[in-house]
Amino acid sequence: MQFDVDGRSAYAYTGGRPFDAGRPVVAFVHGAQHDHSVWILQTRHLAHHGFSVLAFDLPGHGRSAGPVLPDVESMAGWVLHALGAAGVTQPAVLVGHSMGSLIALEAAGQAPQAVGGIAMVGTAFPMKVSDILLNAARDDEPAAFDMINQWSHARLVHRPGTPGPGFSVYVQNLRLMERQAPGVLLNDFTACNAYSRGLERAAGLHCPALLVLGERDAMTPPRAAAGLIGAMPGANVVRVAGSGHAIMTEAPDALRDALDGWLRSAAFERAAAAT
Repeated sequence: MQFDVDGRSAYAYTGGRPFDAGRPVVAFVHGAQHDHSVWILQTRHLAHHGFSVLAFDLPGHGRSAGPVLPDVESMAGWVLHALGAAGVTQPAVLVGHSMGSLIALEAAGQAPQAVGGIAMVGTAFPMKVSDILLNAARDDEPAAFDMINQWSHARLVHRPGTPGPGFSVYVQNLRLMERQAPGVLLNDFTACNAYSRGLERAAGLHCPALLVLGERDAMTPPRAAAGLIGAMPGANVVRVAGSGHAIMTEAPDALRDALDGWLRSAAFERAAAAT
């Protein structure tokens, strides 16, 4: 679905069904150097099981026009504007991966009336990026892509390292990163590194929250989410055994089940009704 946000062309994937703002809306926000396509498996399931979905390409990513936005706060503001531009008038659930999880959290803080829940996938706070990876993002993007792939996928140690013939989560992720414009990675990593309001936003959260963490995540280790969990005592936490940072592709069924179960749970409905 192509539409305008703040006078610029924006894209959102709708899960293979026409978007209907009258159904419960779940909006997906990708992480650094990614786009909507990382959510294909989860969005298609929800779109065909009672929800309307919007998997956004952030500005300067995928099919959305640039320029890229320099910080998490402005990205969160853009997501809120995009929901309005898509015709969403009810509170939407935001699902974010990595950088996208911080964007979802910040959006809930900026406009609590517009957000009915947040799911933070592969998250951490603070989300600091190592100097070696920041330097590579600035000076040698192919080297940065290689490091990200090695650190994002827990199952690369297995051979052949693919879930089936002709399919490779490693190569798929590499090709996705290579499609983004030069400089996007450094912008996104700098935004993650600089974001400082995570615990403040978590402590002030007034909607249901879910955290989905890969137990073998080397990019955002589960222990790095402890502060967020402590600040959100009512949050649901799901730890995915065997998965690294790329939970959407390494453990797609586990993530689908975690999202679907949480969205349909009595606890979610009670919490959402109380907000």
